[in-house]
Order: sequence, then C-alpha cells, then structure tokens
Amino acid sequence: MKKLMFSLTFALLAILCSYGQSSKLKVGMKAPEWKFQDADKNEFTMDSWAGKVLQINYVDPDESDLNDSFNDAINKATDIDKRINRDHFKGFGIVDTKSTWKPKSLVRLIAGNKAKKYDTTILFDYEGTLQNNWGLPGDSYSVVIVDKNRTVRALYTGKIPESENERIIQLIIELTKE
Repeated sequence: MKKLMFSLTFALLAILCSYGQSSKLKVGMKAPEWKFQDADKNEFTMDSWAGKVLQINYVDPDESDLNDSFNDAINKATDIDKRINRDHFKGFGIVDTKSTWKPKSLVRLIAGNKAKKYDTTILFDYEGTLQNNWGLPGDSYSVVIVDKNRTVRALYTGKIPESENERIIQLIIELTKE
C-alpha cells in the first residue's frame, strides 16, 4: 500500500511539474497575447504592431541598464546603419513593476528616460502577468524576439553578451524579410 501511495504521489507531482513547465515560453511556440498600458494609460497588445517583428524587453527597473549595449547595437542597426527596417520592426519595453521596491513615480521617470533615449514605447506590467503567463523570471531582464506571426524566435534572460549582438541583429533582419 505504501508503494502504491508513493507511486501515485510521484505521478501526481510529475504531472503538476510538467504542467507548470508547459506554460513557460519557449523558442518555437506562439507567444500568448497580453494587454498593458503606457504612462498615458493607452492600451497596447502585440497586435498594436501587427505585421512587425517585435523585440520585447521585459525589465525589472532595478536591472534597467543591464542590456543597454545590446539596445544601443539594435538602435544603431536601425537608425544609423538602416540595416533593420523600422517599417517591419518594433522594439519596446515592458516594465516588470512587481519585481521592484522602487516607487511608481521613480519607475515612471526611469521608463520615460529610456523611452526618450531609444525613441520607443514603454508599457507597465503591474501584476507580473508575463512572469505568470510566459514564465519569465522576476528580478531580471528578458528579451523576447517574436516574428510577424508571434512565434518566439529567440529568448534571452539576463545580460546579453556583446558577442551575440550581431547574431541577433541578423536574425531580426531575416525575420523582417519574411
């Protein structure tokens, strides 16, 4: 009887663990939709940029500078070198406000400065929605590249090594041509 109870408990635990794993965002899967607001309370979804390849930066405000060198490289490839066509690409940030101790006013100030620096949109995730729905870590910086069909083509957590910048730029260029 003890063996049967142990087997059933182990099987239930394995099912629950695999269920939790299946909700984690992975390369090759379609990114589940979301809805967030910017500082002016305008609502955005991925469909706000229909037909574009998206670079989604999901950022704990405490880590907001972690991938500046990566974002600078993307900005250069887009605005200076014109290698990435803005008509087919949109990079933006979603602030993971749930993961920070900083007050909302300070978070908005930091986000506003980043929006100006990168001439982009910054949205706010107050409930940790992408942590839950996409399985993204809190207290971190994640970059998700999705194609025009919203399939995840690349997923990075933490600091992106500068040696990866050109590879990611090439991926974005290829995806914008599809």
